[in-house]
Amino acid sequence: MAHLDAGTSKIAWPSNALTSVPYRVYTDTDEYAREIERIFKGPTWNYLCLAVEIAEPGDYVVSSIGETPVVVARSLDGGIHAFVNRCAHRGALLCLNRRGHGKDITCVYHGWSYDLTGNLTGVAFQRGVQRQGGMPPEFKREDHNLRKLKVVEFCGLIFGSFADNPPDFQSYLGPEISSRIARVMHKPLKVLGRTTQVLPNNWKLYFENVKDTYHASILHTFFTTFEINRLNQRGGVVVDEGGGNHASYTIMDRSLDSTDYKQQEIRSSKDDYRLADPSMLEGVDEFGDGVTLQILTVFPGLVVQQIQNSLAVRQLLPRGVDRCELVWTILGFADDDDAMTEHRLKQANLVGPAGYISMEDGCVGGFVQRAVRGIEEDNGVLMMGGGDASSQTYRATESSVRGFWKKYRALMGV
Repeated sequence: MAHLDAGTSKIAWPSNALTSVPYRVYTDTDEYAREIERIFKGPTWNYLCLAVEIAEPGDYVVSSIGETPVVVARSLDGGIHAFVNRCAHRGALLCLNRRGHGKDITCVYHGWSYDLTGNLTGVAFQRGVQRQGGMPPEFKREDHNLRKLKVVEFCGLIFGSFADNPPDFQSYLGPEISSRIARVMHKPLKVLGRTTQVLPNNWKLYFENVKDTYHASILHTFFTTFEINRLNQRGGVVVDEGGGNHASYTIMDRSLDSTDYKQQEIRSSKDDYRLADPSMLEGVDEFGDGVTLQILTVFPGLVVQQIQNSLAVRQLLPRGVDRCELVWTILGFADDDDAMTEHRLKQANLVGPAGYISMEDGCVGGFVQRAVRGIEEDNGVLMMGGGDASSQTYRATESSVRGFWKKYRALMGV
């Protein structure tokens, strides 16, 4: 059962709607505890894993919702189930490896075993030893099943919720976000690689970052230098009605110059810079719409990435008030030939902890986290592009970041 009565926030929010955010939300431990209860254990859908990772009956993987470890399993009848990775007996972790296969899961501590739907099926020495000890007659296995989650699969992505009555999933995404996920995940997937990155900042700072469309061509000089992403290129921002989900996209136009950047003396391109291997940036228009970059988020912690032909999902996991993990899963399609697989792997060097583009994102959240200590009474400013959280046909805006706070405040009751 989800617990939404996690106390009252002690943080004073400014009156100016979504354009001002108190820095205390990144440092306050009580507020962080409320987030775990009201958001991650609340009426939200949290990304867990890919369906292809549990392709066969008997497969299971370990994931998380917030700080709670979760097992996602495909039962022997083919159904998908998720349950807390914690033995009902004494609370020990059940699955110690990230992936496994079998007909049941047994706790190493005292030998309690569960099937792949989360039901308790066996208790070691339940009847004692030589008619001594054991469980009392009133003990019933069905009273000690694992805590189960609601699950849904969409376009090969598996989501879970702790809520007893979670929102309808299609309504939770909204029609535009649904269609943009389906645009990328339009055929069977395969996993090309995986990495985990630890970030020295509050989880919200990273999720704001991926929703912030206009920092990319300032912070990431690789983008502008090699003309992957400039704000004067065609593109826009889509924000769902609730505000929490978004997609930003760019259509490359190499005929544009960097005059706007040079006039404003913004960190920009160097005309004499060249890649030793320019094939890294060669693109195939595999989606037929000319979109060369799309970053999409699903509240509270999923990022779906398409940068050229580099595809990935990123799972954001809070690990304390000033720490989070970012799990990258690099993707291709099951029908990719060897040449396309090699191309995707080469372009995967654009992202990840040491990626040519995303390396800076691993640092800048930490810069904010360090800077706001001691001045939590101050507020950040989110006025770029106006004051609402609506879709825009341009990207010099913070509309999708304001959308995050719109969703956040609704769930947190602030």
